[in-house]
Amino acid sequence: MLASDIRALRKARGLTLAEIALKLGRSVGWVSQVERGLSTPSLSDLRAFGELFGVPVSLFFGHDVPVESERGAVVRAGSRRTLGTSESGLMEELLSPDLGGSFEMLRSVFAPGAELKSEPRRPTEEAGYVVSGTFDIEISGTWHRLGEGDSFRFEGKPFRWRNPGMEPAVVIWVVSPPVY
Repeated sequence: MLASDIRALRKARGLTLAEIALKLGRSVGWVSQVERGLSTPSLSDLRAFGELFGVPVSLFFGHDVPVESERGAVVRAGSRRTLGTSESGLMEELLSPDLGGSFEMLRSVFAPGAELKSEPRRPTEEAGYVVSGTFDIEISGTWHRLGEGDSFRFEGKPFRWRNPGMEPAVVIWVVSPPVY
């Protein structure tokens, strides 16, 4: 799972093996072996990959799949990979089995008062469904207040979010291609 996630993150960012190797100070052969599951990166290597891809190191620590027939197909509620920290105001769980497909699905929990102040613009199509709470999303300069059962979609546009409510906002978020 680790090897396919690293390969998917590299491809989603349009980077070559040589570019990754240069940025990590490693050989192309080593990076290739990591992507093929032939070499296991150390914790400091995983931190370097996380910094390079802009993802938390926790993404690389998957949970074992208890039933082999479910690997790559099923994610049990107790086996989701958790991303983010409560200090950031955003906790996310990867609902997709891995990052190797054409999209990723996340369960995002936004703490009351949490907000994204910068406006990321990424080459993705994104959609979300508000499960509970109040959730504000700004897409291309226009704010939208969403509540339980509301949904949204945008492609390649700058966006920000915030939770103006007193309760956590839970949003199922889909991103294509995977960027986590």
